[in-house]
Amino acid sequence: MAGRHIALVCDWLTTPGGAEKVLLELHRMYPNAPIYTSQYRPKKITWFQDATVKTGWLQFLPASFRRILGPLRQLYFSHLDLTEYDLVISVTGAEAKSVKARKHLCYCHVPTQYYWQMYDKYIKNPGFGILDPFVRFFFKLLVKPLRRLDYRAAQRPDQFVTISSYAAKQIKKYYHRDAQIVYPAVDVAKFMPKKTTKTPTRETSDPYFVISCRQVTWKRVDLAIAACIKAKKPLLVIGDGPEHTNLEKLAAGSDLVTFISWLGAEELSKYLQAANAYIFPSVEPFGIAAVEALAAGCPVIAYDEGGSRDFVIPEKNGMFFPEQTASSLATALKKFRPKDYKRPEVTASAQKFAPNHFQTKIKRLVKELLNA
Repeated sequence: MAGRHIALVCDWLTTPGGAEKVLLELHRMYPNAPIYTSQYRPKKITWFQDATVKTGWLQFLPASFRRILGPLRQLYFSHLDLTEYDLVISVTGAEAKSVKARKHLCYCHVPTQYYWQMYDKYIKNPGFGILDPFVRFFFKLLVKPLRRLDYRAAQRPDQFVTISSYAAKQIKKYYHRDAQIVYPAVDVAKFMPKKTTKTPTRETSDPYFVISCRQVTWKRVDLAIAACIKAKKPLLVIGDGPEHTNLEKLAAGSDLVTFISWLGAEELSKYLQAANAYIFPSVEPFGIAAVEALAAGCPVIAYDEGGSRDFVIPEKNGMFFPEQTASSLATALKKFRPKDYKRPEVTASAQKFAPNHFQTKIKRLVKELLNA
């Protein structure tokens, strides 16, 4: 907004992901706004090379420590004074919401998961190998005071915005704050089938299912692999992450599972357009990758929990499976019939997530907050 100084804040910028895509859209809207974060790795995420990114003392710690730096991030952000700006917009699912600001619009995609809704899963599998018992002991010891600090931080923003009905309920449950729903911007145009380009279709290609995401434990790529092997369905796994080696071991001995690395939007869209369906087996507040699949005309088979309920319409653009188990997903894969879904209708269902809708709603909220 001309004549008004705005700053953007995020938890970290170390790998590409859904939250980073939201931040990128805000950066496009407010290109002169500096971005404050705890850690920035420009070689790992190249989207913000034209931005002014500001970090602090946490920048000098290894990015691989990110999952155990929560208390230090809380300390860093709670002392980060941004009152020189007219407005701060934070994109956060962790500690960035605790910054000091004159006016603060918080785009919170989920309450801090390792303190609240995913605490039990995190304790069961912290993801640090032989250090798990050590991390588990100290996290149990510290979680109550950390929850109090997180709750207190959540009272600082003037306005909460979130990405789905599921996320809004989580914010109300844990933070006792109301949140307006503004769906994240998805660049659906990049994934839509091009009329001038002949791409493989589900009817003319060897049928396969696809999943594309960061390979971390809670994304449940393991579930997709186990279910496809059980159902004897080919699966294409796109992406990389700390769980990659474990996933390869899980798929060892099966010629049904194929792994390929990260792809650009144009190439990824071709794989999505040729797939039977996109598998979305995790509980997430939204699911930008799944909406990108819809934009490509690829139906989504999703676990019936979380943000997927805001974009999967049974019998129109996808289907749900009821239990987060390999057997439940395998049953859905066997029932799924690609011919029951019309590609143009699947693509059309993604249009309400196009960037212009996000921009209009965010600009309105920014204007209201600045003029309040």
